[in-house]
Amino acid sequence: MTDVTQPKKYGRPDDERVIPFMKIAKPAAIISIILTLASIFFIVTKGLNLGLDFTGGISAEINYQKPANQALVTETLAKSGFKDAVVQTLGTNRDLLVRMPPQDNVNVEDLNRTLTQAVQLSGNSAQVHKVDAVGGQVGNELYIRSAGAVALALILMLIYVTIRFEFKLALGAVLSLFHDVIVTIGFFAFMQWPFDLTVLAAILALLGFSLNDNIVVSDRIRENFRKIRGATPREVVDISLTETLRRTIHTSMTLLLVVLAMMFLGGDGLHWFSVAMFIGVFVGTYSSIYIGTAFALWRGLNRQDFIVQVKPEFEDDIP
Repeated sequence: MTDVTQPKKYGRPDDERVIPFMKIAKPAAIISIILTLASIFFIVTKGLNLGLDFTGGISAEINYQKPANQALVTETLAKSGFKDAVVQTLGTNRDLLVRMPPQDNVNVEDLNRTLTQAVQLSGNSAQVHKVDAVGGQVGNELYIRSAGAVALALILMLIYVTIRFEFKLALGAVLSLFHDVIVTIGFFAFMQWPFDLTVLAAILALLGFSLNDNIVVSDRIRENFRKIRGATPREVVDISLTETLRRTIHTSMTLLLVVLAMMFLGGDGLHWFSVAMFIGVFVGTYSSIYIGTAFALWRGLNRQDFIVQVKPEFEDDIP
């Protein structure tokens, strides 16, 4: 049963209960440190299973006259010399996406013609559209730029929250965002799930979701520090988190419904995007409470951080 208190002395109604979130802040911090270190360990030792977007390779869209079996298309490509091909549906079984690593035995200039011949099935002709060949150097540059985009997003968010609220809250928010990114990527490294541009898009979307959570909580903390008198900083934080809990649950559950729909109904193209978002929703909701807010409280967050201080030379003018 959840431990609750009723802070009647702060002017709140008697039937409103406050959940003491910060009571387990230290154990939560230990868990977060372990998760972060484990994620970094797996990223460094096992590495990411980078997709063709980052390693380079060949992709093409294929349209069949009749529904085609993905396994049969993969087998036909292998017999024609296209190794390690991955075949995905694009909405229907007639429209397929073929992705494969660079092929040493395939002439790039004749790629369209060779691939068109390779994907023909008995009694089911195919047309090949949008054939793209990405070199390894281009994929490596894309990988570096993607990492730079995530780093730039974190820096800009630090600046924004510092201007909007207070540096202690801003630093806590960025630490929680960093935690979300590292832990989510750590899951992909540990499980060796494919990491491509769709997963990167999920990581960037996760940053926006988690930042929004941090901003809502920070706004309520600032409001309550100015409004509530006679409460300790920890009590004010617990009250603020309790007041935003219902909104957090509604937002997270709504997003989870969409993510689950994409995971099971969105096809292969959205599968790993939805998996990354599914992990990120839980990690982001947790971190906004036990990393972003708890870190600010540990750094000495108090009422004075949100009260405009009057300069000594103007104190005599105050009636």
